[in-house]
Amino acid sequence: MKRFFVLFVLAALSLGLAACQETEAIDPDNVDRIVVGLEAAYAPFNWTTTTQGEFTHPLDGQSGTYADGYDVVIAQIIAEALGAELVIKQIDWDGLIPSLDSGNIDLIIAGMSPTPARAESVLFTNEYFRSEQVMVVLGSGSYANATSLSDFTGARVVAQQGTLQDDLIDQIPSVNHLTPLATYAFLLQEVVSGTADAFVAELPVAQAMAATNSNVSIILFTEGNGFTVTDEEVIVSIALRLVDTSLRDRINEILADLSMSERTSMMTAALNRQP
Repeated sequence: MKRFFVLFVLAALSLGLAACQETEAIDPDNVDRIVVGLEAAYAPFNWTTTTQGEFTHPLDGQSGTYADGYDVVIAQIIAEALGAELVIKQIDWDGLIPSLDSGNIDLIIAGMSPTPARAESVLFTNEYFRSEQVMVVLGSGSYANATSLSDFTGARVVAQQGTLQDDLIDQIPSVNHLTPLATYAFLLQEVVSGTADAFVAELPVAQAMAATNSNVSIILFTEGNGFTVTDEEVIVSIALRLVDTSLRDRINEILADLSMSERTSMMTAALNRQP
């Protein structure tokens, strides 16, 4: 009985220490290593490549595989400014916030919008890119000339699971809201195969899809005829653990040094070199 009690106490202490380690804040003035999580499947924000280049960074635990994209460049800028080694881990979208909460990664830089629901469990920096929400359709299809959400009345529309884009679908009148899918490659296939009439995406992602798939077109809505979104829904921010307020403030200072023209140039370059 006594032995059991001692073991129980030791186990409890171990769990307590582990919890403390997971919630310990990062000191931005004394950080040797910063671990970033992203999908590496969301061009032009991030994608996977086996070709090493000027803007690529190795994916942790994946020999000969690299991440590239706008998010990767942002991560490199932040790590350099902090004087820290950059580690990038490839994590499925739905696993990003749990990985952050568990301490497996320090930052999420993955084209994530700072929605109020997410802000309940993670901390967000200021925006590092601002975009708009669009639709991707077959260029030869019946929706190719659409200019407003009402033109998609009754359409079959899909989006990536766990995203703002999936929530926006219900703004379309009488929409046939299809089951969300895990990746944009799957969304593209749904439209190309005719299973879906359209999918919702951020403009840079839609541009990336259209650049490599000539049979799809992007629907840019005229003012007042597109999705109703809040400011938080058209920007993307970096996510941190709730305890990392000092690191967030330091990253905000780093981002403040990047002008809008620099950010636009970086995104254009990512669009031009995407696979």
